[in-house]
Amino acid sequence: MNRVLPLFRRSMVDGWRGLLGWTIGILAALFLYLPLYPSFGGNGQMQQIIDTLPPELVRSLNYDQIGSGPGYAQATFYGLIGFVLLTIAAVGWGTDAIAADEENGQLELTLAHGVLRGQVLAERSAAVLVKLAWLAIVSVVVVMVLNEPSELGIEFGNLVATAVAFLGLVSLAATAAIGVGAVTGRRTWAVSAGSGIAVYAYALNALGNQSDELSWLHDWSPYSWAYGDSPILNGWNGTIWLNYAVIAVLLLVGWLAFRRRDIAV
Repeated sequence: MNRVLPLFRRSMVDGWRGLLGWTIGILAALFLYLPLYPSFGGNGQMQQIIDTLPPELVRSLNYDQIGSGPGYAQATFYGLIGFVLLTIAAVGWGTDAIAADEENGQLELTLAHGVLRGQVLAERSAAVLVKLAWLAIVSVVVVMVLNEPSELGIEFGNLVATAVAFLGLVSLAATAAIGVGAVTGRRTWAVSAGSGIAVYAYALNALGNQSDELSWLHDWSPYSWAYGDSPILNGWNGTIWLNYAVIAVLLLVGWLAFRRRDIAV
């Protein structure tokens, strides 16, 4: 019997249908939005529409650079639709990893097979992160396929930096759900943590965009860490990695707590 990463492999096998569904969702969003850019973005119509909107709304939605091809891809997909879709997937997968399994009694059965608690958390977390990484890679491939036909003008290196920032942002929501689920064993708490940190990140960034007096809020927003320096326009920057540092801390805290607490029966 192959005992190399058995829980990781089981998670991937059991979740392939869901992963396929989310992959189709990402493809649909990209093929729906990006080909529209030449129709009204490249000739300035998009910018004219944006100029008619209240400046506060434009800054809140991060639409201030939507008139350019890279800014359009960032505003429509990586900063909004893709962020929402992958956050939903991330929170769901992160909750299922520990908390949901514990509440429905399956976690106790898994541990009865002689696997260590730390192994459960590590392998299931890895499965969640690999699924999210796959979706981020799919986005890069599709954007590059559509880049020339849609007249986006996105540089490949900048797109990779954006995808890494994107992955860190949505993985933060997943690991918040995993970590809190590992600490509490409660599905409600795990969902609240994962979705709450995503809302917190977006809201703090939107508030920070409103005025110079509130710009300091960007320093505390994971959304700003990912996109604040516009990697799709400017490439790599140091703040991208802040989300990955927080991810490591959340997983460590969850791992330490999960090893010591009683499992609900």
